[in-house]
Amino acid sequence: MNEHFTRPMRFGEVLDQTFRLSKNNFSSFLLIMLILIGPTILLEALILLLTGTGFFRDMASGGSFLEQYYNTILDVAYEPTTIGEDIGTIIMGLASIVLYPMAQAAIILVIDASRRQEEFAVGSAIKRAFSRFWPIFGSSLLMGLIIFGMFFVAIIVISIFTAIGVVFHPIIGIAMGVVLFLVIGGAIAYFLTRWGLYLPAVVFEHCAPGLGRSWSLTRRNFWRTFGLFVVLGLIIVVISSVFELLFFSFLGTSVVYNILLSIVNLITTMFFAVGYAIIYFDLKLRNDGDDLIDMMENYENPKN
Repeated sequence: MNEHFTRPMRFGEVLDQTFRLSKNNFSSFLLIMLILIGPTILLEALILLLTGTGFFRDMASGGSFLEQYYNTILDVAYEPTTIGEDIGTIIMGLASIVLYPMAQAAIILVIDASRRQEEFAVGSAIKRAFSRFWPIFGSSLLMGLIIFGMFFVAIIVISIFTAIGVVFHPIIGIAMGVVLFLVIGGAIAYFLTRWGLYLPAVVFEHCAPGLGRSWSLTRRNFWRTFGLFVVLGLIIVVISSVFELLFFSFLGTSVVYNILLSIVNLITTMFFAVGYAIIYFDLKLRNDGDDLIDMMENYENPKN
């Protein structure tokens, strides 16, 4: 057993392990993402190219670079999307439902092998992930529906009560909207954190959809788990935003822009999956005493 996984980790240690394992196994993790998600990126790029999107640079007309940049932003904000963009969005949406959870599951399996100091192969990790395809797919679909339902109901409730408040006075309406946003947003964050570790539970503990197991793992560890998710999310948002702005500034909405941005999203998703797995194993250790179990196994089955 890797010594870093034999005791509960502090907040900073989880992040440190996330960066360390992401760096040490970067090529393996990226290969998993490329094998599973790469074909959809190429298909999306081909559709964009065939429907008229510029290959290398696709900027709006203008007399100077700044004018072109500004006009391109206006086009993105106000112009209707093209058929190619709509099809590409649908493809990536389907991929996120089906393939991203499988890629995350494969990365989690690699992290498990690493923590046990066992040899692993990318192909075997992907194969093991797909052996749990239907439980993973069904659980991820259910989680997606829950998230959609939460946000849909939240938008309706906030909109209705804000509109009612505005009838009496605009300030009352705004105040009600802000209060409801904070209260409902906090409730959504709470439940998503408590249910958020469903995927590794489905992969390792065969307890689809894994929501109950996730709820149990995060008991007495809500704020710590929530904080780790927030920090990992902020790191991903900052990295993605910087690269998106950089690529957009020089390439516009071209095919190359979409490919590069998709690759950045693969890397940030990979990084999150690593942190996600470490959080799961740490909470499992805290709740189930896996270190004691492994010590007993090593005692009963000593290595020659």
